[in-house]
Amino acid sequence: MTGIEARERFLAWLAAERRASPHTIEAYGRDVADLLGFLTIHRGAEPDLEAIAALRPADLRGFLAKRAKEGAQNATRARQLAAIRSFLRFLARRHGIAPLAIAGMRGPKRVPPVPRALNKADARAVGVEIGMAHQSGRAERPAYQSARDTALFTLLYGCGLRISEALGLSVGEAPLPGSDAALRITGKGGKQRVVPVLPVVRQAVADWLRHRGAAEPDEPLFLGARGKRLDAAVAQKVLRDYRRLAGLPEHATPHALRHSFATHLLAGGADLRAIQELLGHASLSTTQRYTSVDAEGLLATWRLAHPRAD
Repeated sequence: MTGIEARERFLAWLAAERRASPHTIEAYGRDVADLLGFLTIHRGAEPDLEAIAALRPADLRGFLAKRAKEGAQNATRARQLAAIRSFLRFLARRHGIAPLAIAGMRGPKRVPPVPRALNKADARAVGVEIGMAHQSGRAERPAYQSARDTALFTLLYGCGLRISEALGLSVGEAPLPGSDAALRITGKGGKQRVVPVLPVVRQAVADWLRHRGAAEPDEPLFLGARGKRLDAAVAQKVLRDYRRLAGLPEHATPHALRHSFATHLLAGGADLRAIQELLGHASLSTTQRYTSVDAEGLLATWRLAHPRAD
């Protein structure tokens, strides 16, 4: 079996059995292809299963050193090593090779970035004032798009959704006024979670549906200009245009609204485990990043409340 064939089988396994996201499959496929390309140059021939089985830690260190020389940061190289580990373990289970190359192999230290949240006023402005900007003529968009954008960004901040999760909703799943039913979201890896919905979010969605018009329950909730499901790149551009118009910081992005949701809940006293469930994080350590974001706010609270703070 050639290395390319092994890679294709690995990606098919990720999709069918691990139910990995398209982004993960694409990234892992690229990472394994980088390794195979390196081995082709390093050994002078396209690697087959036997050559892959003969890999040693020194080979992987050489690959990572080459990627570092090309400008790959620690986070990128750590992800590439994780992809290669998964690839070699797959080959070990399915084809009996001994994954000697990963025995005791440590990757570059990965320091997760601290999420950049918006302050409360800016986060509210994205959800509420974007519609007002359209209505006042400061943004040249029809009322149809104004209602859509307001509903989408209010949903992201009000429920802490990923942009892909919000855009994946159907009309039948839309949270509407008059109901207190929670929103059931399917996140990464097919993991489901239940998220409560604020009245302001329900009202924004209802306003959008009045502009959207009649639709079947299984049709996309958010539509683009051509009547298809709204693309994430379009939503990102809408917010990019608006933040420049409104003078919002450059990190005002759809994903920053999710960060803001978590940060503001934490500042309000929410339990970290509860925030983990609302965000759909598999690990509490991922959610704990938000404690760094709120450190300044916690310090200010301590100064105001502690008897000896003066």
